Amino acid sequence: MTKKGNDSDNLFCSFCGKNQKEVTKLIAGPAVYICDECIQLCSEIIEEESDKATPQHDALLAPKQIKEMLDDYVIEQDYAKKVLSVAVYNHYKRLDSTIDSGNVEIQKSNILLIGPTGTGKTLLAQTLARFLNVPFTIADATSLTEAGYVGEDVENIILSLLQNADYDVEKCKRGIVYIDEIDKIAAKSDNPSITRDVSGEGVQQALLKIIEGTTASVPPKGGRKHPQQDFVKVDTINILFICGGTFNGLDQIVQRRLGSKAMGFGAKIVPKENKNKSELLKMVQPEDLIKFGLIPEFLGRLPVIATLDELSESSLIRILTEPKNALIKQFTKLFEMEGVNLRLTDSALSAIAREAQKRKSGARGLRAILESCLLDIMYEIPSAKNVKECVISEDVILNKEAPILLYEQSKKQA
Repeated sequence: MTKKGNDSDNLFCSFCGKNQKEVTKLIAGPAVYICDECIQLCSEIIEEESDKATPQHDALLAPKQIKEMLDDYVIEQDYAKKVLSVAVYNHYKRLDSTIDSGNVEIQKSNILLIGPTGTGKTLLAQTLARFLNVPFTIADATSLTEAGYVGEDVENIILSLLQNADYDVEKCKRGIVYIDEIDKIAAKSDNPSITRDVSGEGVQQALLKIIEGTTASVPPKGGRKHPQQDFVKVDTINILFICGGTFNGLDQIVQRRLGSKAMGFGAKIVPKENKNKSELLKMVQPEDLIKFGLIPEFLGRLPVIATLDELSESSLIRILTEPKNALIKQFTKLFEMEGVNLRLTDSALSAIAREAQKRKSGARGLRAILESCLLDIMYEIPSAKNVKECVISEDVILNKEAPILLYEQSKKQA
């Protein structure tokens, strides 16, 4: 602080305008002054900007650790979990690597999940994003159309991811996008048509650049696009895309390829092997997916293919009881809040699993069956007195009979 005779009372901070007497220190520069409060504020701003410039990421988990975490929420599907664990590990290792790769360019490995409905495709992607602590969004391929047609623009996928990243562009660039029902945008046939297939092959073409890596322009704060607007630029080169679909009929395409008939007098007759749907899907080749209707350019952007198995009765029972978010655990907790112990017999669990198999909706059907069977009892329990335990038997599931209620004995007054 510099004093110049009687002029010292007229010294002011050149930034905030406070008088020398209003601050602790006033530091002089060439014809300017700055107070200690402004110095502190500048220091905080610089520190905050420095933190933004070098974002800190969670330590990368090894493939075995990733699979172990998936095991807590997804039953079976070991092959798909291994494929996902390795692909995700390599993807984020590539992003976080500080080692100069020299002339080697490591490209990202987007993933294609193939399996029946309700087998855990979406759940696998959701669980991965949660444990990796990265933004995640789900898009439905059936709602997408080419730009210029009525429907959802493919760039809206990146907008949704940006919203889930709280509009932090750097965080968004490390996110995961799951595109569901990808098989529904397959080209309608092998033969090109003169009419526009705006929700099929055209959408595959529109997705190519975004999946491979491009700079997407999205409107800020989710507004609609208009020419005078300043767009947010998001580079998709490091965003991991996971596409999932049921691909009904793909197993028949694989079967036809494997059982191609040989002709001629010298042809060997090979007995036809009976393979189930899961076994056939595990033998899928790119040529089968192209015949199904995916264009080669689109398939080339999805180099990692993982197939999921159909769920057996025993698998569905495990899904009901074992995961951390198992449905039986959830309903048991709800009944505990009313002071009632919920118990399902083994035969009841088997009945629920069989009903879900009949509906052909995989694990998705389990909640609907349980909600329907427990509706009346969940309606009555909060008003009932002294109920200690509720037992759900097979008859409750199959024949809609009333569950068995056990009551506490009322204390006799002396």
